[in-house]
Formats: sequence, C-alpha cells, structure tokens
Amino acid sequence: MIYLDNNATTPCDPRVIEAMLPHFYEQPGNAASRNHALGWLAEQAVHSARQQVADLIGVAAKEVIFTSGATESDNLAIKGVLQQYRRKGNHIVTVKTEHKAVLDACAQAERLGAEVTYLEVDEHGLIDLGELEEAIRPDTILVSVMWGNNETGVLQPMQAIGGICEKHGTLLMSDATQVVGKIPCHPEEAGVHLMAFTAHKMYGPKGVGALYIRRRQPKVSLAAQLHGGGHEQGFRSGTLNVPGIVGFGEAAAIAKKEMQEEAGRLASLRDHLEEQLFQQVAGSRRNGHVEQRLPHVSNIAFQHVESERVMMAFGQKLALSSGSACTSASVEPSHVLTAMGLATAEAHSSLRFSLGRFTKREEVDEAIAIVREGVEQIRASSPVWEMHKAGEP
Repeated sequence: MIYLDNNATTPCDPRVIEAMLPHFYEQPGNAASRNHALGWLAEQAVHSARQQVADLIGVAAKEVIFTSGATESDNLAIKGVLQQYRRKGNHIVTVKTEHKAVLDACAQAERLGAEVTYLEVDEHGLIDLGELEEAIRPDTILVSVMWGNNETGVLQPMQAIGGICEKHGTLLMSDATQVVGKIPCHPEEAGVHLMAFTAHKMYGPKGVGALYIRRRQPKVSLAAQLHGGGHEQGFRSGTLNVPGIVGFGEAAAIAKKEMQEEAGRLASLRDHLEEQLFQQVAGSRRNGHVEQRLPHVSNIAFQHVESERVMMAFGQKLALSSGSACTSASVEPSHVLTAMGLATAEAHSSLRFSLGRFTKREEVDEAIAIVREGVEQIRASSPVWEMHKAGEP
C-alpha cells in the first residue's frame, strides 16, 4: 500500500526505534527513581531528550513539558490558562478551522463559564488580522491559533498574530502539531507563549507529546489538569514514558538536521502531484492557499465525486484521508473546508494528500494513476457528471 496519510501519523523512523529499544528492557528505570543507577539513567535520558526537543524549536529545555500527545497538550494549555487567569478574565479567541482537540477543549471551557469567540477564515483558510484584533477584549486571557492546518496545510501568519497579542497583553497559544519537525518553528520569535505538538507526526512514537510553556517575559503559569506526584515541574503528574520520550528526542534531533532539505524534496513532490492531477483529472482543484502552506500537504476537491467512494475504490492500494484522522468516523463534511466557504458537496468531494519522509517519486506517480482511475470509475456511473459535461446546471 502506498502511504500518503502522514498528517494522520508518520511511520516511526528506524533510527528512532533503535534509540528507544534499550529503555524497554535493558534500562527499565523510572525517571523519578532517585535511589539507584537505573533511575538515574532514565532521568538522564529524559533530560537529554528534553534538550533535543527544545533545540528543535529554539527554546530552553525547562520550557518543554512532556505529555501523552498534542490533544493533552491542547487541553492542558486551554483549561490550565482558564483556571489560572480567571481573575483577569474568562474570554478566549480561537478559529473555526482549529483541530477538534482545541475546539472541543474550548467547548468544555464554555461549559465551565468561559466565553469563546470563533474567528472566521477566508476562502484560502486564512484569518483576518483586523478581525482578530477587534475580537480581543480587556478580559481576553488567551488567543489560540493553529500554526499549520492539519487538513489543508495552510500556514497562519503567526508572527503578525503574535504582535497583535503582545500589543494587547494576551497570551497566544498555537497547536503546531503539523509544523514542528517539518519547517522551522520558533515560538519565542513568533510571540507564541504556549505551543502543542507531538512525536508521532514527526517520525517518532505514538503516545508522547509536548507543551512549550514560556517561562520568561512573560512567565506563563498553568493550573495542572493531572495531579499525583508533581512530575514535569508540577504541570503534568504521571510516570514519564521514558522510551517514548527518548524516541521523541531522537526524532527531534533528526528533524533539526534534515528537515530543510526534506521540505524542499516534499514541496517538489507535492507540486508534481498537483500538476498531474489537475492535468489528468477534469474538475479538480486545490483547497487552501497556494503559497502560505506546508510543503508536504495538498487538499484537492474532485467535482461531483464523493471522496469516501473514491477511497473505497482504492482502499487496498492507497492510504489517504478525506480530513482529520481524529474525526474520520464522522459522516459530517470537514468543518475546515466548510469554514472556508465550500458547499457540503464540495467538502465531501475533497481528499487530503500528505507526503512524508519515506514517500518516493514513483509512489506519487502510481497514486496519481490510482486516483484518476477511481474518480473516472465513479463518474462513469454518475448522471450528475454527465449533466455537468453537457453544460447543464
């Protein structure tokens, strides 16, 4: 099977697995066990991995908190800020195209008494900076904007957003899950105070993520959501996943060394994929901004075709997605695409192609042929497509 669903999860790099293996059996210590050598080895391994992750995003090691994944990091940031800064206010600003981990956490915050403003996006998936500034109020305690969208790859202008938040004295959070390890991502330079990301989107293991929490200018504080031992500077209690954290660190070190060259390779493959699909499949078009986007993601709509039927046609040959993996069981159209102005039918006709480190040119060419065949097969029995070709409304 050709795997083009790297935004859902990436294969674990063999170099990452090799780094993790000793910590499953040969060095089984708990990083919180301070009374013997195996505990010290585990603690040192976590310390080294924390530094590797911090180096990737250009922050201090003490500003990286390990979690179980980006969903937990999003929840810790949103709920932690809400509880910690209640005296200042209870207003949160976010965007309609955020990942469900942010949107659902904001919905829970509303149930807990918060007020949330949801910003619109334009047809390219970008927010209006003027609308963002208008939405910020004296009681706004947090703005949450995804750095790179998981469905379209659209990149928001984070540095400009950071400047607006600094001007109004509000905290800025970003879910950067699809960005970290793919392109340079430095939260301090962009004015981001809290940033969620995870290992399994950057060729590391599942089950381990991180939350960047700025500790100076300003020093951000959060109310912990998990209690029981005071691990991770008291922000997140629980026995540390030492093998996973070691793998996360190795994945970060590899990304720091290789991501610039890899981004160029993937952008070239993505452009080839789009060019050929647009040429070979009538009625196909890109969803999202043509320039402000991640190098490895392409979201394409195929007119008068249901993407789910296309995927069923080639499900044993090609791994793709019609949207976020976290909501793939839903029959509802993508909330990201509908927020961008696509009609329900258009949203249902869209496929997300997300390339990765192990994607080869010949696989992309084969995927193009498979998609073209699947689309043509469905359209062949579609009276709507026949009417479209005949120019009927």
